[in-house]
Amino acid sequence: MTERAPVPALQAGWWGGARQVASPNHGERPAGEAPSLVVLHSISLPPGVYGGDEIERLFTNTLDWDAHPYFGQIRGMQVSAHFVIRRDGQVLQFVSCDRRAWHAGQSAWRGRANCNDYSIGIELEGLEGTPFEPAQYTALGPLLAALAAAYPLRDVAGHEHVAPGRKQDPGSGFDWKRAEEIAARQGVRLGWPHIATDSV
Repeated sequence: MTERAPVPALQAGWWGGARQVASPNHGERPAGEAPSLVVLHSISLPPGVYGGDEIERLFTNTLDWDAHPYFGQIRGMQVSAHFVIRRDGQVLQFVSCDRRAWHAGQSAWRGRANCNDYSIGIELEGLEGTPFEPAQYTALGPLLAALAAAYPLRDVAGHEHVAPGRKQDPGSGFDWKRAEEIAARQGVRLGWPHIATDSV
């Protein structure tokens, strides 16, 4: 049996396997609340364009709203996620997991509203309905392992599952079974959308 490589730990909610890019867009979690849910998203700015610094600029409130026509549709948005996984597998962290990032919006999971209160948001650089890169699935495994070791996680869901009808990401291009198998190889056992029976 092949030994798993050691996974960097979290310190004060920051993961040693990620490049830190601090966002101002976060707040306190409710008293005594620890993350129990991971919400997966997809993001690209402009849509379908990869590799630039626009995601970092959006999450740090430094995006030039006039740099592209699409940015006019999101002008003034103040949002964040805890993590972004780039197409090449690089992981960026914007908010401590001990804090409440602004990623899910109006949402609910297992009958409980306000997912931001009790979730960790992970953005995958990509576009709804298009495939994600193997490097992104590979990077997701150790990240989930580190989060599961630090917090009482129960489930992984997509933005489309916690905000059905309002959001469609990460969409049909995301291979949930593959992600689950990669996480399982890291020793992570969580509820996943394709096996959940009482999700929303």
